[in-house]
Amino acid sequence: MKREKLTARKANIDRLYEESVQCPEFEVSFIKKLFKKYFNTKCISLREDFCASALISSEWVKDNKNNTSISVDLDKRMISAAKKTAQNRLDNEQRSRMKIRYGDSSKYKGDIVDCILATNFSYFVFKDRQKLIKYFSNAYSQLKKKGLFMLDAFGGYEAHQLLEERTKHKDFTYVWDQSSFNPITHEIQCYIHFEFSDKTKKKRAFSYSWRLWMLPEIQECLKEAGFRYVDVYMQGWDNEKDEETERFYKVTKCDADPAWVAYLVARK
Repeated sequence: MKREKLTARKANIDRLYEESVQCPEFEVSFIKKLFKKYFNTKCISLREDFCASALISSEWVKDNKNNTSISVDLDKRMISAAKKTAQNRLDNEQRSRMKIRYGDSSKYKGDIVDCILATNFSYFVFKDRQKLIKYFSNAYSQLKKKGLFMLDAFGGYEAHQLLEERTKHKDFTYVWDQSSFNPITHEIQCYIHFEFSDKTKKKRAFSYSWRLWMLPEIQECLKEAGFRYVDVYMQGWDNEKDEETERFYKVTKCDADPAWVAYLVARK
């Protein structure tokens, strides 16, 4: 049967976001690999802050019958989406190992876990240094002694520019829009739009008012929050294909590329 064309009216923006931005299989694999590297044991319990639809948490509990997860978000619509994700993707036993909680990630207290994850630059919402340290301090308090706090970040001189980047998918085009940037405060306004073959659009499906934190600032704030060790992993690049790879490498120095994505991995 011929597949019905996707249009702005019919599209589910959460599913489009997941397809465009997230790769839960990679995240789960990366967590497992790093935890084994640092502690020579398995990571079992995960907390996903700013969880949105909790796609990573769902993948986490599917990956191993012993894995547990806590998903935290302050957006009630996203908490509802997370519950639907779990209902659609997980069986009863898997859902029993997944907690979905409405709350502020900078304040929420729950089970002490092996790993806390903050991806898609979500913590950039904290524009004040003390608020960022407060969030990091709360994460510190919710980690086991042998635990990892993993965050991603982006930068490069293109991050300071006003631009639109389009990525074509099978049924739609994903548009990343850096709409404004203030060099004095490093405040950045970004949007995600979706475009469809029938010329309809989902303008500003997602909106982000952030501070573009630099890697030295993030590392300093993590250490002020109590973390003793912070490592930086930079995304690799395939020169033949002229595109990024899914591999990240621990580095202390890198090229001043126009755009980059990194992970920061903090330990007690």
